[in-house]
Amino acid sequence: MTPRAILIGAPGAGKTTVGELLARILDCAFADSDQLVEAEHGVLVPDIFVNHGEATFREWEHNAIEQALTGFDGILSLGGGSVMDVNTAKKLREGGSPIFWLEVSSSVAFRRAGLSAPRPLLIGNVRANLVALLETRTPIYESLATSRIDVNTLDQSQLAQQIADQLTGGAL
Repeated sequence: MTPRAILIGAPGAGKTTVGELLARILDCAFADSDQLVEAEHGVLVPDIFVNHGEATFREWEHNAIEQALTGFDGILSLGGGSVMDVNTAKKLREGGSPIFWLEVSSSVAFRRAGLSAPRPLLIGNVRANLVALLETRTPIYESLATSRIDVNTLDQSQLAQQIADQLTGGAL
């Protein structure tokens, strides 16, 4: 059992919202790696960063993703930085599930994620931190993606439908 699709991308790309909509369209389950970590450990992600540090969070995140890659058959949305873990990236490459990179510009990501949710790695100068994250992570997103979806101009329901069409050959 492997995910029907995996969504990757920067903070603000819409991975969780698009993933939830996509799961509804395909009538399957949805899981978000941050939510899996929170459920497993009973701690919110920002609190994990503060109380345990990023290294602990990344270890817990890797374990949650690894379990989902072999035990979950719905739509899986990954935290933006999860792909930076070489072991997670390796498991994603080996997993065989289609991986959709929700590609977002820094200006759109900033509008969506800048101040709307607690995102530990964006604390401080949100725009500069987001640009730096994009510069570092974009090559990894590119290398893992089996499909690249430009999320800058479509709304999230249109994006979910576009991905559903790719997964089903337009049969829905």
